[in-house]
Amino acid sequence: MKDYYYFLGVSPDASYEDIKKSYRKLSLKYHPDKNENDDFFADRFREIQEAYEILSDEVKRKSYDQNLESHQKTFRYHVPPSIKTFTANKIKVKKGEEIIITWQTQNADVVKVLPFGLEKAYGERTFKITEFKNGKFQLLLHVTNSLLHKTIVQGITITEVFENDGEKFRDRAEELFKSQPRTAINPKGQPKIFRLILGLFILALALYFLVSNFS
Repeated sequence: MKDYYYFLGVSPDASYEDIKKSYRKLSLKYHPDKNENDDFFADRFREIQEAYEILSDEVKRKSYDQNLESHQKTFRYHVPPSIKTFTANKIKVKKGEEIIITWQTQNADVVKVLPFGLEKAYGERTFKITEFKNGKFQLLLHVTNSLLHKTIVQGITITEVFENDGEKFRDRAEELFKSQPRTAINPKGQPKIFRLILGLFILALALYFLVSNFS
């Protein structure tokens, strides 16, 4: 059963104002128009919309809470969670190629497939990878029994395949010149090529002074 409170990042006893505030914040963050119609953001946005529709309506929320409570009572909380299967139809793909993953779990009340988010205890998802990190894309299945405070994790690594060496070189070159996320080490989000050149310059300068001291 879907946890709408989790989708909106609020507690089950959250007020209507808290739910509304969280919905507005998440809607702006995950709106497809602001994320180049990325499938991940589109799916997350639909989950947020669905959750708000239920939890913002007093009658629907009451019915949902009753169903959630009934589901929790029948759940086998005393048994540790397990993963029966977690597979992908291919683990080596080209950028933009379609991938199908399937999973089946047991004795878990919270199931997440990252980077996608909450899912049912079993299912199938079709998606395309538009960005790899160092030639790889990581999928993680998190399965939790919240009463026992036990979580197990299983991963699948998808590896990027290139048409030819020229395509691989172009992809690596684009990565060097692309702006990076802002961090404490890289507050301006400068491309990797800039930091590489800066590092080579500092190294050359250090070698120059080292040689000068021995001359």
